[in-house]
Amino acid sequence: MDAIVKNFPAAGQTDARPTQQEAEDAVRVLLRWTGDDPSREGLLDTPKRVAAAYRELFSGYEKSPEEILGRTFEEVAGYKDMVLVRDIPFYSHCEHHMVPIIGKAHVAYLPKGRVLGLSKVARLVEIYGRRLQTQEALTAQIANAIQDVLDPRGVAVMIDAEHLCMAMRGVQKQGSTTLTTTFTAEFENNAAEQARFLTLIRT
Repeated sequence: MDAIVKNFPAAGQTDARPTQQEAEDAVRVLLRWTGDDPSREGLLDTPKRVAAAYRELFSGYEKSPEEILGRTFEEVAGYKDMVLVRDIPFYSHCEHHMVPIIGKAHVAYLPKGRVLGLSKVARLVEIYGRRLQTQEALTAQIANAIQDVLDPRGVAVMIDAEHLCMAMRGVQKQGSTTLTTTFTAEFENNAAEQARFLTLIRT
């Protein structure tokens, strides 16, 4: 499982995360680069707001998937069938252009004695979503975290998302979405279970 990134120095540097002031100064540089004036009234507090917004939007780097998934329940009356949490909304950011990815995640697993609290699945999606991402990596990270920590018989994840880097720039195709899936263990080796997962999502 990937490590939690708290400090991320640039190549050749050993210092930790930049300060709040350094982040605000960087925003001012970008405002000047766009051709605007950071000293005009409407932009005076923008650097502070952007830094605060980024701290929230990328808060997933500060959170541990292992801690979120650590508490499980064993009193499930022998339940062994699929557990599916579907239509989990999320917001992430493309690591190539740092513009939003907006979509829904569908997460299922086949329990092996233990089950997760349902809110834990949604929180896991949020942790990985609130990092710079590619959709492919996000899909795999969610599946692998559940497989590694819970050790179920299998995990299935599908993400359906719109990438604003396609809608706002480049080809500028609004409304197109991307589907990605990851299957582990029994899901990976069982086409019938994959089909049942996909059917339940669409039902």
